[in-house]
Amino acid sequence: MEKILVLDFGGQYNQLIARRVRDHNVYAEILPYTTPLGKIKQNNYKGIIFTGGPNSVFDMSSPHYTKDILDLGVPILGICYGCQLIAWMGKGEVVTASKSEYGKIEFSAKKSPLFKDIPEKSVVWMSHTDMIARPPEGFEIIGFTDECPCAAMQNTKKNIYAVQFHPEVTHSEYGNKILHNFLYEICHCSGDWVMDNFIDSTVEKLRAQIGDKNVILGLSGGVDSSVAAGLLSRAVGKQLTCVFVDQGLMRKDEGDFVEKTFTSLFDMNFVRLNCGEQFLKKLKGISEPEQKRKIIGTEFFNVFWNEIRNQENKGFFAQGTIYPDCIESGKGDADVIKTHHNRVNIPKDVQFAGVIEPLADLFKDEVRKVGEKLGIPKELVWRQPFPGPGLGVRVIGELTAEKIKILQEADWVLRDEMAKNGYEKNLAQFFCVLPNVMTVGVMGDHRTYDHLIAIRAVTTDDFMTADWAKIPYDILAKVSNRITNEVEHVNRVVYDITSKPPGTVEWE
Repeated sequence: MEKILVLDFGGQYNQLIARRVRDHNVYAEILPYTTPLGKIKQNNYKGIIFTGGPNSVFDMSSPHYTKDILDLGVPILGICYGCQLIAWMGKGEVVTASKSEYGKIEFSAKKSPLFKDIPEKSVVWMSHTDMIARPPEGFEIIGFTDECPCAAMQNTKKNIYAVQFHPEVTHSEYGNKILHNFLYEICHCSGDWVMDNFIDSTVEKLRAQIGDKNVILGLSGGVDSSVAAGLLSRAVGKQLTCVFVDQGLMRKDEGDFVEKTFTSLFDMNFVRLNCGEQFLKKLKGISEPEQKRKIIGTEFFNVFWNEIRNQENKGFFAQGTIYPDCIESGKGDADVIKTHHNRVNIPKDVQFAGVIEPLADLFKDEVRKVGEKLGIPKELVWRQPFPGPGLGVRVIGELTAEKIKILQEADWVLRDEMAKNGYEKNLAQFFCVLPNVMTVGVMGDHRTYDHLIAIRAVTTDDFMTADWAKIPYDILAKVSNRITNEVEHVNRVVYDITSKPPGTVEWE
């Protein structure tokens, strides 16, 4: 399989670069700038992309790399900080710009393999305070803006290219084409990274690895664990046991839906643990968000592993780990793999033959593509992000069975109405929150004093930032009317119009 290396120098778009490369059917992997050159040589990459980053190359505490990488004979593309780093390593001159460029800027391109079939003038996304004042020897300028005389450069003899802007973001008009040109015109990739091949090869590898042993998977009903379960079921059938902990904090009827899906579609053993009352007892009197999260996480851990201890012939333990869970940070000198809910701590007294992570090479959008090809219902494949503690952090304050029921019913109305009018496809995430606020209302001739429901809906490309969704008033009116009429103990509905930042998507 052909591979492109994305060498991370602390850029906020490092994962986005890799995803964009994979969109062109070329596999990309991310490694931190601390990766030794010897390891890079061993991997036979078709090309290398240097990411952006928040630092200045002439600050010696910033991330740097040995200039020997420029002599590997492998095509290189530098982006933003990566562009300046190439200039610095080649003894060019990088200075603080007299005027910084941020946002959409008009870019003028000269003739280059990198800019094949791209107009001379286009809009690119800039975000820099430093700039290249003089390119290194052997490089020529192939692009500029009004404020940046060297916004792109190339050394065709060494196959090294660099751009000061960010082609990976959608704001760069022809950014996608620029990446395509780098992959196919410069690196001469063939495009052998496709999902059908991934499924077939992964199933074959799983069968070889597992043999006649059993596999246990913790199934949450989320996208990642569901797709992992689908792959494992196709590979080993009844050798797979999925353990589903229903802690009573899922959305309305969600536990039943998960059970029905996996018992009817797949050949596996399915174990459902209904323990909502047990969780509520542990949470009684607890209002502080982090304390709730900790209790829910601890109790989930205990329930799950107590069940696993009862399983005979445990064999392998499988997880729905995906690629972003495995990426080492390129920021500072950190070499610790990021922790994530998809990576589970295994108790010392529970022994397995090994850990299996069938999705560890995939981004979320690729996981969804695999799920679709496996025939998993779209309600699971395109399930919105859902917090690990479930509705436990969408009910503000202390949790009770009544509050959870109210929120489940209100959230179901919202989701039902969005599905009916087709507006859900315009939203990245939408849900209801029970703020634990009581308000005065009127029902018929009677005064009421009941709960308020808040609706949260956002649009975003990456969840790093998000804008509140401009849902049409008539849709919001219908949702509000249905909630106040169909959900007991709710007499008021409000809409959250806070973007991220300053707010977060979730309330707790």
